[in-house]
Amino acid sequence: MLAHLPVLQVIVPLLAAPSCLIIKRPVLVWMFTLMVSGAAFLISIALLQQVLASGTISYEMGGWAPPWGIEYRIDELNAILLLIISAISTVVLLAAQTSITAEISEDRHTIFYALYLLSLAGMLGIVSTGDAFNVFVFLEISSLSAYAMIAMGQGRRALWASYQYLIMGTIGATFILISIGLMYQMTGTLNMADLADRLPQVANTKTVLVAFAFFIVGVCLKLALFPLHMWLPNAYSYAPSIVTAFFAATSTKVALYLLIRFTFSVFGYSFSFTTLPLQELFLGLGLLGIFIASAAAIYQTNLKHLFAYSSVAQIGYMIVGFSVGTSAGLMATLLHVFNHALIKGALFLALGAVMYRVNSVQLNDFKGLARQMPLTMAAIVVGGLSLIGVPLTVGFVSKWYLVMAVLDNGWWPVAVLILLGSLLAIVYVWKIVEVAYFIDPEPGTPQVSEAPMALLVPVWLLVAGNIYFGIDTRLGVQMAQSAAQSLFGGSP
Repeated sequence: MLAHLPVLQVIVPLLAAPSCLIIKRPVLVWMFTLMVSGAAFLISIALLQQVLASGTISYEMGGWAPPWGIEYRIDELNAILLLIISAISTVVLLAAQTSITAEISEDRHTIFYALYLLSLAGMLGIVSTGDAFNVFVFLEISSLSAYAMIAMGQGRRALWASYQYLIMGTIGATFILISIGLMYQMTGTLNMADLADRLPQVANTKTVLVAFAFFIVGVCLKLALFPLHMWLPNAYSYAPSIVTAFFAATSTKVALYLLIRFTFSVFGYSFSFTTLPLQELFLGLGLLGIFIASAAAIYQTNLKHLFAYSSVAQIGYMIVGFSVGTSAGLMATLLHVFNHALIKGALFLALGAVMYRVNSVQLNDFKGLARQMPLTMAAIVVGGLSLIGVPLTVGFVSKWYLVMAVLDNGWWPVAVLILLGSLLAIVYVWKIVEVAYFIDPEPGTPQVSEAPMALLVPVWLLVAGNIYFGIDTRLGVQMAQSAAQSLFGGSP
């Protein structure tokens, strides 16, 4: 059984998705989905332990040796991503049944969980596979189910957000498919390890340059990198709260994984950072994303919109670390992938708790809410402090290593800009604190009670992670450092 863990990671949720339609009863379907996600989480832990103990795992599908057959390849980089995706999925699902009762009609619960498992299977498949075409297949599985889940949000705006995401996501996926086709044309292989061996022989051809350009644009659309981010704020704002919490913590991280995997492992560091001005391009876009998205967040009155723009800014921080082009910079990016999943998972789940009681996430409806929902608002405050980068939170750890990486590279003006970007986060977080803690509710506003434990427990699990991994940094730092060094051939 242990030998088949790489494929079980994907097959279990993929086969479980249609099984939801057989179970039908909402509570039973929720329990079944939670068990499946928990199983994926346990498998990801076992895979990470195997990789750390014995190195990269290569799994041959159907006994066909790569590159002739499809290979699942698990190394330190994707083992970390598998752990993040499955862990966040499991914690989010703890709150799912309570949260969706307030936002999705009961007759659609079964469909919701089937789509959720399909999306989970797609993300795990993208990260696990060593075949470039399978990346596209799993990308479509994940994306199509995402479009449908976003459309389940309340009101017609959810349909528009889903349609907008569908158009932009389809363009991105098409660009990625064109890139894969061009690479296959030049090399005759789709195996990513085999591509890495053959692409250098044709690296100077226009076809490979075009393939690289198509891939970068396509994956940046999926990543929501500024200025290709316009689909993200509405998708996060009008989707059901559980969907927003899951996607905010995982989907953009999967796209970032693809960017890292193909630039470092497939096309190669030398080609990616010397043939094209990738470093300057991503550094500029990352910094612009930090400032423009943070400025946009300040003016939002819908808190889902606010934290959605904040996510675009946080993607900017990750891309700045990536653009440094050193092991230290990549380590800072991977560390922020882990930490940002904890931050945004906690924040959007907490907003889901507010939505459950207040049926609104408008800033005006947060007046005096800290007195009525103290635990929920405390969770939002801790998540906000982590976004800012206050010491003893995971956000501080990420920004510390990012600043150290850019300083090691001699980019002190960039370090200053990173710190200034954090000051903008203070502004939009303080807006929420001021309204919730220091402004009385409007006369006649109905009183609400604290969120139920079914919502508070998963919220505070992630909040506790924000604090614990902000104090004890060993696990996150060691995993990110090990993965970054392996991509640089073991060099520091």
